[in-house]
Parts: sequence; structure tokens; C-alpha cells
Amino acid sequence: MKYQCGIFDLDGVLVDTAKYHYLGWKKLADRLGFPFTEQQNEALKGISRMAALDLLLEMGGMSGRFSEAEKAELAAEKNQYYLEYVSRLEEDELFFGVVELFERMKKAGIKIALGSASKNARLILDRLHIEDYFDFIVDGTLVKKAKPDPEVFTLSADRLGIPYAECVVFEDSAAGIQAAKTAGMLAVGIGTRENLPMADYICRGVGEFEWE
Repeated sequence: MKYQCGIFDLDGVLVDTAKYHYLGWKKLADRLGFPFTEQQNEALKGISRMAALDLLLEMGGMSGRFSEAEKAELAAEKNQYYLEYVSRLEEDELFFGVVELFERMKKAGIKIALGSASKNARLILDRLHIEDYFDFIVDGTLVKKAKPDPEVFTLSADRLGIPYAECVVFEDSAAGIQAAKTAGMLAVGIGTRENLPMADYICRGVGEFEWE
């Protein structure tokens, strides 16, 4: 099968802003008075900010202690920490091989889309100077359902008019891999088989993937 579209998650796939999410959540956890590890952070990857906050509070034994309004304030606090980090993002933090892969895809007529839960996606793409490569961008402002619901990926395919089976999703989270599989798309895991057991393929980085 000839794949017609690549749909890329952002954090941890194109650039390591995932580390800034972790630092933001950890700073919030520290302020609330409980530990939060990088291993625990794996469960927060690829899901919405509020869903991640609920998981964080559960890990800290603080579920049910905050009203919805208070949780909104906590999520905004974490996002402010995150924005302080990404505002200093430099173009050279883009992962190795990303631009080269995009150039090959463009030359072959393959569509490029973004499928990210981040509401800050366009800011990050602008900081990295890669926004113009994308034929369609789905971010956290466009989707109503968080991964593992496949909406973030199916919306891109629908807008571009490409069958789901002809799309390749690049993801570093278990929730994202599950979303891609649910949609019937090829799921390429960026990371390890241990963390992404459901992925069709595993790559250390997007630059390793060879289009058929």
C-alpha cells in the first residue's frame, strides 16, 4: 500500500517539548507537596491538559480535593510554567531528520498533518520555523475528544480527503498509538517497544522511517 499522508504528534516526536511538560507538571506537584517522576509522566503523554491534571492529582493522592474552578486554575498554572520553557525554544531543538523527512514527503506528494493535543502547537511550530510544511494542523483548540479517541487524527484525514488506511501516524505516547490503531491507521511509535507495545513499527526518531 502506498501511504498518502503522515500525521505527526508534536511533543516528543518532532521536538522534545515533552520534557518541558514534565518540568511544568513537576513544578506544580512540588508546589502541591508530592513527588512526581519521569516514569509517572509517561501516563500523561498525549492526553488533554485536564485529563493529565486529574491523573497527576490521583498520583499525588489529591483526587477530589479541588473544585472544577480550582482545577482550571491549576491547569493554567502548569501551562504558564510550560510556556515559560517553550518561549525559549530554539530551532536547533528540532529532532534530527525531521526537515529531511518532510522534504522527501513533499517531493513525493505525500500530505503532512499535525495531530497534537497541545493548545500551544502553533506557537511551537512557529518557534521551530516548520509551520509551512503542514497541509493541515490539528491542535487542542480544534478537537473535543482527547486521545485515545482517534478524533485528533481522523480530523486531519477527513479534511485532506485521505482514507484512514492510507495514513501513517507518528506518536510517542501509548494513548496516541491506541488512537491511531482505533482509526485503522499505521502506527509508528517513537520510543521503545516496552513503552509502546501496540505500535506497528518502532523507530528511535522520525528520520528513520522509510516511505514505501
